[in-house]
Amino acid sequence: MKKTLLLLALFISLSAIAQKQPPLEGRIRYLVIHDWTKKMAAVDYLSKQRKERIAYMWGNRSEWKLYTQMFFNATETRYEDSEERAEPDDEGYSWRKDVYQIKRNFEENTQYDVMEMLGKTYIIEDSLHSPEWKIHNDLKEVAGHICMKAVWEDTVKRQKVVAWFAQDIPHSGGPERFSGLPGMILEVDVNNGAMVITADLIELKKLDKQLNLPKKYKGKKITEAEYQDIVKKYIEEKTKAEEPYFWGMRY
Repeated sequence: MKKTLLLLALFISLSAIAQKQPPLEGRIRYLVIHDWTKKMAAVDYLSKQRKERIAYMWGNRSEWKLYTQMFFNATETRYEDSEERAEPDDEGYSWRKDVYQIKRNFEENTQYDVMEMLGKTYIIEDSLHSPEWKIHNDLKEVAGHICMKAVWEDTVKRQKVVAWFAQDIPHSGGPERFSGLPGMILEVDVNNGAMVITADLIELKKLDKQLNLPKKYKGKKITEAEYQDIVKKYIEEKTKAEEPYFWGMRY
């Protein structure tokens, strides 16, 4: 009898603790900063003179900012560009929201990505592919969470990626197409500041239909391997032409 009462008390205690925990569900807003001068500097096939000429063209306005957002629950994420503007409207730059939907289902191990690239819309439907991260012991605070460092090198896009993930948010999700770490990715640095993605607002709340795609998309359906082949061939073409590849596709 005493053992039964003890187990019952333990169950009630654990239930109370669980109820106090915020749901692993909500929205993360990320601030994305593109630095075009640093992007040019990271392109190893451009001459020094060409890099300097392009950097001069950009002058003091080499940074461009936008907000993105990711909705998530315990098993899924959906990531897109946000309607919120991170840049003032009077900068003289035109802006439109790209077709860009990154969907992950970690329970079913699937990805469903919709993106505009090279003048076409592609739908990448495949099993989930995550970068082969190497985790370091470095720590950093991002959006009020202590994060650990992980690194990965994208040999196709020739990018060095540093990610910071929060182990107190036990989730494998992250911004853009980055995922697969033992904690939510809250910051990503690509090519030493060429593009930096940082969580600046985390809202843990019950979602309604935000994880659903906003509409049905029409496009060419491809696998992850086919997507990588398209990217590789395009970068090879741009390398021969000595032109930066990221004018035609997402960095």
